[in-house]
Amino acid sequence: MDNPLLTATVDSPLPAFDRIRPEHAEPAIDAILAENRSKLAALLAAATRPSAAWDALLEPLQDMGERLARAWGPVVHLFSVTSTADWRNAHNACLPKVTQYHVGLSQNEALFRAYVGLETGTDIERWPLGRQKTIRNAVRDFKLSGVALPEEARARFRNIAMRLPELEAKFQENVLDAVQAWSLDVPDDSRLTGMTAQGRAAARAKAGAHGSEGFRLTLDFPSYDAVISHADDRELRRQLYEAYATRASDQGPLAGSFDNGPLMDEILALRHEQARLLGFANYAELSLATKMAKSAQDVERFLLDLSGRARPRAALELSELKALARDRDGLTEMQSWDVPYYLEKLRERKLGFAEDDLRPYFQAPEVIAGMFALVQRLYGIQIDSAAGVATWHPDVTTYVVRDATGNRIGLFYLDPYARENKRGGAWMDECLGRRRTPVAAQDPACYLTGNFAPPLAGQPALLSHAEVLTLFHEFGHGLHHLLTRVDEPAVSGLRGVEWDAVELPSQFMENWCYDGDTLRTFARHWKTGDPLPESLLAKLKASRTFATGLATLRQIEFALFDLRLHRDYDPERKGSVLETLSQTRREISLLHPPSYSRMPNSFAHIFGGGYAAGYYSYKWAEVLSADAFAAFEESGFARETSHRFRDSILAQGGSRDAMDLFVAFRGRKPSVDALLRQSGLAGP
Repeated sequence: MDNPLLTATVDSPLPAFDRIRPEHAEPAIDAILAENRSKLAALLAAATRPSAAWDALLEPLQDMGERLARAWGPVVHLFSVTSTADWRNAHNACLPKVTQYHVGLSQNEALFRAYVGLETGTDIERWPLGRQKTIRNAVRDFKLSGVALPEEARARFRNIAMRLPELEAKFQENVLDAVQAWSLDVPDDSRLTGMTAQGRAAARAKAGAHGSEGFRLTLDFPSYDAVISHADDRELRRQLYEAYATRASDQGPLAGSFDNGPLMDEILALRHEQARLLGFANYAELSLATKMAKSAQDVERFLLDLSGRARPRAALELSELKALARDRDGLTEMQSWDVPYYLEKLRERKLGFAEDDLRPYFQAPEVIAGMFALVQRLYGIQIDSAAGVATWHPDVTTYVVRDATGNRIGLFYLDPYARENKRGGAWMDECLGRRRTPVAAQDPACYLTGNFAPPLAGQPALLSHAEVLTLFHEFGHGLHHLLTRVDEPAVSGLRGVEWDAVELPSQFMENWCYDGDTLRTFARHWKTGDPLPESLLAKLKASRTFATGLATLRQIEFALFDLRLHRDYDPERKGSVLETLSQTRREISLLHPPSYSRMPNSFAHIFGGGYAAGYYSYKWAEVLSADAFAAFEESGFARETSHRFRDSILAQGGSRDAMDLFVAFRGRKPSVDALLRQSGLAGP
């Protein structure tokens, strides 16, 4: 079989998405794994000295890793963006094989000894920093993979490491299935009063696409938000809220159909057992072993301190919200399905505009072009459309990134719009990592994926300001990957970066979405071409501190719940997930959802992604990004500052500790003061 997953080479490494089919996945993975195992045996047999040279051992190992990544990476990506039954079956057939291979590598004692020999050898201090960090990270990760455990414990650790990826993938599948299984057809627009024209038009288009009359409401976020934030019909808001808040759970309209409850219990138990096997008291300690934060207690202190600063403002915001609901509609008891709706009304009253007033000025193609213009000016790069690159859907566009002299340094795919069989949310993922060897040069490539409302008939896709923030955020991750100057693949781009620092470049990019000079370059009305009025721009800037108290408490609730869930896990205690969440909410939150709410069941960041005991990273990265942006403000946005940020942060990848890189840029360790000022929380 002509298998496009096997034809990618150093000279032509991009996936042939126009030819890749589900039936190609398993044969390609089987062939590469067999080939890699044979090569590994030969390498280790030839490595007669513990301190085998870099070129003799590590370069071939990296060749093997890249070969597998060029086949497995596209399979994982297509599983996320085209999650049909065939692609799920293909992905799930390969996942245990790939996991077994990686676990086998991580527990290979001969390979571990070779890395230790390199780490303790006299040559290491003369190597480039990227090579030193590669070796030291690898030795650490071998130990965290159980290589030094007694055989019985190592075997148990291996079994757990095989099982967890399957559980996490199934968790994500259940969330997607639950979203796609629920819809509500509304025959006419009498129940849609208050919704924006954009929201109603999108609902009508969905109904038409399914051969229905009227309007179809669904649980993908653009559709859900159109109702929960704008519909005057309180019962309609409640109906969608219940379906959304009970996704993949034992509650709500689809109770038990895709219940993630048993998966969460097993995931937590296995993570805890893994940590104990390695000598950690709990999984939070294991998670933090590779992060900037030194201990769970440090993280908890950071979160509780921020909670104390935000709580007075949040209480004031909630009292204003309740007063508005009472005065406007006679509402005496605020419920979860009321909060987004009345926040929009409060925004209109206090700031004089609604979020949807901005949407006509944010045409997706213009926002994208403006974002490109910004980073070209900041970092001295060029971004151009890339022709002739195969993609997986007509909505996907591709771009080449060049340095100031026109030399190509990377490529990225942009897949911005929501559609069926596409995982919800927004994310960046790598396609290829940067690598330089004596015989070849591989440039980085990445995927930028969103779920924005697609264009409607007769008009371009129009983004909310929140979606503009999301787009800039994910592009920040992309720049971190694309602008790396590190040649060793294990620490280039995002690889090797501490997880609680990886959000710095992405959070940093969000700052420009409130910058007047930046917004003026692309915010133009899609019909008239008129620029965003200065009065509306001023209101948008003022909105940055709107309801930040409540928003901060919400993020702290998620982060503290995640931390405590993994730190305080007790295998003898049943129902620990909901109990931990309830306890955290009692301590942190001013708003409490109904008892049927099952937020954890769709909390994919910690149960289906890489943020377990690390969700606090978002708030910590806000500290880093606000402080970094303050350096730009202090310098009057001097070009030297942006080039220093590029060279000190973006270019360095994971070749040095994140704190060292931040200090190299800022001249000191990070301070929370800039975030407090930016969020309006700096007052007494």
